[in-house]
Amino acid sequence: MSPRASREPPAENATVVTSQKVCVGRADDYQRWQRRMNEAAREFDGFEAVEVYPPATDDENEWVAVFRFTGVDHLTAWLDSDRRQELLDEGQEFFEGSPTQEVLRGGAPAEQAPETITAVISHEVKPGREEDFLRWQEKAFKAQAKSPGFMGSELFKPVEGVQEHWVAVFRFDSRGHLDDWLASDARRTLLEEGRDYFASYDVRKVGSAFSGWFRFGEGEQDGAPPNWKQAMTVLLALYPTVAVLNLTEGHWLDGLGVPGYIGLFIGNVLSVSALTWLLMPLVNKALAFWLVPGRATGHRVHLAGAAVVVLCYVLFLVVFGLADH
Repeated sequence: MSPRASREPPAENATVVTSQKVCVGRADDYQRWQRRMNEAAREFDGFEAVEVYPPATDDENEWVAVFRFTGVDHLTAWLDSDRRQELLDEGQEFFEGSPTQEVLRGGAPAEQAPETITAVISHEVKPGREEDFLRWQEKAFKAQAKSPGFMGSELFKPVEGVQEHWVAVFRFDSRGHLDDWLASDARRTLLEEGRDYFASYDVRKVGSAFSGWFRFGEGEQDGAPPNWKQAMTVLLALYPTVAVLNLTEGHWLDGLGVPGYIGLFIGNVLSVSALTWLLMPLVNKALAFWLVPGRATGHRVHLAGAAVVVLCYVLFLVVFGLADH
């Protein structure tokens, strides 16, 4: 996606990005509360999806939740509902300060590669300086596009009657590249210049990979596993899939004289299809104790799940090593 600050996004989609700093020692209580919030949102018209992202490092305590609805009206009905307010009142004891939220109208979830991380930056633009802010944001996007790991950006205008901030969303291929940009001299210079146009800004980071392959059933899709677990699990399903296809479909296509590049394409179609609709759901179910953030709450669980996956790697290597002889 090219960085175009003046673009008017489609009106049919609506997303709210909420973030809350959770009190030390209350993460488990917060997650139980967040699951109740997610279940309540699912009951509202227009609900599409919810994703919850835990802190990226142990020394952070900010959790981010992303709710997607089919339109601003549906999203607003949820945001203004008595049920949501009741839950917010109940959850105050788990938070350090009040949760923040940004409403994005239009746009769609981007396909994310492994380790992709998204930054959501809201700006309180000074009255009468909107055009100056747009020109500044365009300049910032152009500078950002030259930064290593940059993958795309979009600017969301305020939603009248819902939220007054301008929100910039941009993606990098890793947390390291994003942090490098956020701490760069170029961005520091831009921020100094931008203070003439906005009174304040707020940065939140959202990161997940392979999210479409990790679904845990109604009531449990409350967060994506850490990227390292996702990568290990995808490899667990991918390796035997590719190995079996090479021993079967690959030999068959070679015998028919099919060119290698076409055979590779067919193999990719078959392997991705098998992963998406057959193997990943089975692996998710088998490893739910380790993958679902709300269940994997201790070091022993993390180590046990990783050990099971590594043992499966070894087993597959032995089996396919023997089959190759």
